Amino acid sequence: MQNAAGPAFLADCPTRLAVEIISDKWAVLVLFGLSRQPRRHGELAGLIGGISRKVLTQTLRRLQQYGLVERHAEAPRRVEYSLTDLGRTLVEPIEAATAAQARAEG
Repeated sequence: MQNAAGPAFLADCPTRLAVEIISDKWAVLVLFGLSRQPRRHGELAGLIGGISRKVLTQTLRRLQQYGLVERHAEAPRRVEYSLTDLGRTLVEPIEAATAAQARAEG
C-alpha cells in the first residue's frame, strides 16, 4: 500500500532509515572515525570527545545492525571495528558536510 504523502513517510523506507542514521551525531562521528582505518573501541572513545563507552557501544551495535560497520574479534581482548562497503558510501557525504561547515565558520 502506498502512503498518500509519499514513500519517504513509510516506516520501512530506505531513505527514512538513511536520514535517521546520518541525523544521529554519534553515528556520524563513529563512521567518520572509522573512515581512514579500522579502530579498537578504546581508540574510537579517545578520538570522539564527549562520548561515553556505553553510548559508543550502543552506536557501534546499531551501525552493525544496519550493515555499515563490521566487528572483527582477533583474540578475546582484541576487537576492531571497520566500515563495510556500504558504510564507506557514507564517508564522502559526511566529508562534504564537514567541509561545508568549516567554510561557513570561516
